[in-house]
Amino acid sequence: MKATQKKETHSWISFYLLLDYVSIKKEALSSLSDTKVQQSIDITKHMKQELLNKYFSRPRYNRYLIATHNDADRAKRLYNANIRLAQSIHPIITQFEVVLRNSLNIQMTSHFVDNDWIINQKNGFMRHPTLKHSNFFLKRSIQKSENDLNQRGIPITSGKIISHQTLGFWLALFLPHHYSLIGGQPIHIFINKPTTENRASIYSKLDAIRNFRNRVNHCEPLCFNGNNIDCTEILEIRNQLYNLVAWIEPDLVPFFKGIDNVQGKIASLLRI
Repeated sequence: MKATQKKETHSWISFYLLLDYVSIKKEALSSLSDTKVQQSIDITKHMKQELLNKYFSRPRYNRYLIATHNDADRAKRLYNANIRLAQSIHPIITQFEVVLRNSLNIQMTSHFVDNDWIINQKNGFMRHPTLKHSNFFLKRSIQKSENDLNQRGIPITSGKIISHQTLGFWLALFLPHHYSLIGGQPIHIFINKPTTENRASIYSKLDAIRNFRNRVNHCEPLCFNGNNIDCTEILEIRNQLYNLVAWIEPDLVPFFKGIDNVQGKIASLLRI
């Protein structure tokens, strides 16, 4: 009981000390002349700018300054808006990756009549002599995943291996040297695609999404065309993504729209 009272007393003392500190601080500030206060603000601003240049790199931030005609306040708000823009498209890109991966897995499982195709094909098409020039990329990706799981003491299953693969692994199935060995199976996941779309055009769209995804993850500027504020590119990527989703399964589109806030963030960014 005494220990509790002592603890409560200590808390109240700390609270009153904090109030005293705030009061003293306010008194000290009020006693400064307007010039001194302005000097203090200027030093703080300068210090923040130094930190910005040090940790975010001057060339990266300069692009925002150029786009806002050296208006430091607008540049800062535009930089923050670009981060929020990246946040807005990230969910639909990651969910598209899940849909693409699972669709390809279903297709390949059916083609090989093997639920463990991703493990067993290390000794199948993935080791074909024609793949030597690519250094057996698919096979090495699977082996790397298996080694990683072993080191972490996690049992190796097809599900674990599938979820462990990068977007690059799944896109590689559309490259000619892999595509021909598996009878062109990957394109069949896009059952609703226009007849004008083929392996090359599909791969080009997927690769554009992958490259854009990488830029999002590295917090690169997404709101420029040259030195001008422009969100055309992100809208084009978003449109391509929706087309690909609809070509796989149109009924998935409402789900994606439900987690999509790109238009709202673009509108906010363009008001800066």
